[in-house]
Amino acid sequence: MILAQTGYELRTMLRNGEQLLLTMIIPVVLLTLFSATSLLDLGPGRRVGFLAPGILALAVMSTAFTGQAIGTGFERRYGVLKRLGATPLPRTGLIAAKTLTVIAVEALQAVVISAVALALGWEPHGNPLAVVALILLGTAAFSGFGLLMAGTLRAEATLAAANFVYILLLAVGGVVFPLDKFPSGARSALELLPISALAEGLRQVLQHGAALPGKPLLVLALWAVAGLALAARFFKWE
Repeated sequence: MILAQTGYELRTMLRNGEQLLLTMIIPVVLLTLFSATSLLDLGPGRRVGFLAPGILALAVMSTAFTGQAIGTGFERRYGVLKRLGATPLPRTGLIAAKTLTVIAVEALQAVVISAVALALGWEPHGNPLAVVALILLGTAAFSGFGLLMAGTLRAEATLAAANFVYILLLAVGGVVFPLDKFPSGARSALELLPISALAEGLRQVLQHGAALPGKPLLVLALWAVAGLALAARFFKWE
């Protein structure tokens, strides 16, 4: 039942043009655009070396947070979650199916983004297991807050808030704009954001070859625990 629901969730997400734009096209466009131009000072080395990890972090956020929040919010509004709750599929099974869907889409995103980055001259380094750990913790953190938003706000409010947060974190989360360009006080606060921790952690591994980026992993773990705990406490199925 979980696998069948996962297949349904995946087909629905990929058929949604807005979701596809958010999860696939926008990250690839940003990667290509900023890799090919010198609009920003991204430091020494190939520009794609800085950009690719940040774009991977953006892809995780777009799927686990923005896309999931909007999709789940409208399912809740139209009573889809209520009807699914009355089927033999338990609610834990529904959550598991949504989680598997997010992971499957993220894997597809990673393949597409990595292929484009490699074509642009990207030379990644580091331990793949550290990359997987960062992405899984980032997924947990963003999923928790995405479900919290979808389960507490009206669908229209979720749509507006999720897109606003996406744009805001894209601008200040160290995805394509280096955090060292911000004032020191602001930079210290921005480094504690989940998108900043994920982007910086991936950058430490893939660009600089770090074995295990401790601070980003800790920040993501704290966000994951807080987000999932709040979602479990306040999420409303109807």
